[in-house]
Amino acid sequence: MKFCEIPHSDLRVSLIGLGTMTYGEQNTQEEAFEQMDYAREAGVNLFDTAEMYPVPPVAETVHATETIIGSWLAARPGAREDTVIATKVAGPSPHMTYIRGGSRLNRHHIERALEGSLQRLKTDYVDLYQLHWPDRQVPLFGGRDYSPPKGDDAVPVEETLAVLADCVKSGKVRHIGISNETPWGTMRFLQAAKELDLPRMITIQNSYNLLNRTYDGGLSEISHYEGIKLLAYSPLAFGRLSGKYRGGVLPEGARLTRWERFARYNGPTADAAIEEYASIAKDAGLSLTQLSLAWINQRPHLGSNLIGATTMEQLRENIASIDVELDGETRRRIDSVHQRFPNPCP
Repeated sequence: MKFCEIPHSDLRVSLIGLGTMTYGEQNTQEEAFEQMDYAREAGVNLFDTAEMYPVPPVAETVHATETIIGSWLAARPGAREDTVIATKVAGPSPHMTYIRGGSRLNRHHIERALEGSLQRLKTDYVDLYQLHWPDRQVPLFGGRDYSPPKGDDAVPVEETLAVLADCVKSGKVRHIGISNETPWGTMRFLQAAKELDLPRMITIQNSYNLLNRTYDGGLSEISHYEGIKLLAYSPLAFGRLSGKYRGGVLPEGARLTRWERFARYNGPTADAAIEEYASIAKDAGLSLTQLSLAWINQRPHLGSNLIGATTMEQLRENIASIDVELDGETRRRIDSVHQRFPNPCP
């Protein structure tokens, strides 16, 4: 395994991280335990979760993923000490009123959310506590363009950061991060931390894959100059970049087969781009999965590539991507496809 030293912190995380949003829905607890055992043995030390997981979020299963991870930690002596646990507090959503009656990123909600996560994870602290999405109107989960809000009741960045600072001071949180954030929001948090002498955000968890390279714009520059590292989620674009959906195939039990709502990576030029990337992978003697993950693993702003899997076969291939090195010609061809099909699925 390869590791990344996260700037402005004492965290050293595996370049491959384990995403867990299928635990409690597509994966049983037994299957989740097998995945976590294998990942740990392979050197993966970053496990990422969220209070709202599993996905898709529904009231009947909410919090199940954290509960499963907590049971695993309790059953594995020494696992808590050598595992970096990252979880997230939900931002506002009209569809998830079952989380605290409508989650916000203010003191009342963050403190309650953290206590709930700690209890479910069976731990006294989390290593990285992240804001799952902003408490303001921004393009989210496939949205492209910003529209000014008609009214603005967003919780101020300074208020949210002050609450998180208290969580750090209490010892319940070691470090803080953001997720699904914009360049403006990222810099506002960094600015507020500096001006108010509060903890700074050390990571940003955004979607990042061959179909969505929007991070390579303003956010990658912020990563370079500010030392904030990317935790890349959806590296295989909901499995689209595994190749299993090519030709319109819908495998039984797969996420896109079971839930039509997961259409984020079905843009009008996505199929054409995927076929191009598949051809590059074939010429390089790789699977499309290996190509897609190895490309992310070699990006300069990466902190960890958050892979996810529903089967052990998928998990083994995903983790093994750490040993794949793409040569210059392969990377050049990938960039050429990106120029012709820029971010078909943001």
